[in-house]
Amino acid sequence: MKAFVVSDNHDTLVGMRLAGISGCLVHTSGEAYAALNQALKMKDLGILAITEKAADLAPDLVQKLTERGELPLLVKIPDRYGSQREADFLTRHVQEAIGVKMG
Repeated sequence: MKAFVVSDNHDTLVGMRLAGISGCLVHTSGEAYAALNQALKMKDLGILAITEKAADLAPDLVQKLTERGELPLLVKIPDRYGSQREADFLTRHVQEAIGVKMG
């Protein structure tokens, strides 16, 4: 299976390429939608990584791909500046999903 990254910054794209993952750079909403749709046409695509800022450029498509439960698996990744999410986002997500308070 292949992996592909859609990034909003050059440094993240270069880092992923050094790890053997191809990808593309986007700066506008139109570019983000086009890149995601082009990646979905790739055969054997197993993981579609997207930086958090690039995901913000195409929120409805990212949400649809996240919820559908089919390959490719869409993964939001932080860029070189770190994550936009709060420190406890995973704990809150689990609590909301299953109603169990952790920690």
